Amino acid sequence: MFKIPSRRKDDFDDDDGPKSGEGGRHGGAVDDAADGPTAGHAGAMLSALFLVVFAIAVIVPWTVADSARQNTYAEAQALTEAFWAAGGLPETDTVMVRDALRDYTAFVADAEWKPMAEGRLDSAGWARLDALRQALDDLDLSDREQITARDDVEDQLTEIFAARRQRAVDAATSLPAGVLALNVVTAGLVLAFPLLAGARPRGKVKVTYLLMALSLGVSVYLVFAINHTFTGPLGVDNSAFRTAQQEFARVP
Repeated sequence: MFKIPSRRKDDFDDDDGPKSGEGGRHGGAVDDAADGPTAGHAGAMLSALFLVVFAIAVIVPWTVADSARQNTYAEAQALTEAFWAAGGLPETDTVMVRDALRDYTAFVADAEWKPMAEGRLDSAGWARLDALRQALDDLDLSDREQITARDDVEDQLTEIFAARRQRAVDAATSLPAGVLALNVVTAGLVLAFPLLAGARPRGKVKVTYLLMALSLGVSVYLVFAINHTFTGPLGVDNSAFRTAQQEFARVP
């Protein structure tokens, strides 16, 4: 009978199996290099996570800001149209309505923009519009053209109310705090990961690393700058209402 020869430990240190120090219990390769497959895969996943969070944090507020900007111009346009339509009312009523529209427009452009930066609209703006609507309803008109003019002003006032309500929604819109925090955390992980993986940038590579850090910093700043619709360098300004004031000055 043939006996199966026993194998010594040294017999495993050949091409038929993993050598000592080169493999784990299950034959996997030891990966302790900064540019190894584990570090490469983890770095790619972190970068992908940061990009997803960054895209959400930028696209959503940017879309809201673009819509809010268009809405401010729609409100300003309705104010201008109401100002023109008021010319068909009796002279004293024309003066009353146009003064009210001037007052409301100046109020929004000057006094209300700061509360909007805090996410709310000033209640005094609603009071001004309510008073104007009530004054229009109280007009005692018999001439058909004057009645038509009042109806036109009231139609534009309805548009102003709708645009103002939407502006209130836009002012209160912001990203959840968790998204902002996750953006900062993922940016920090992307920046720190090469160092945690064992890389030590030197020479020109260090410049590349610093450029990456600068890009991440700009990205985080952009997220916070665009978060609130009516504040910051990328926020919606009051130029639409300034334009309406210029249009009022053109009306004979």
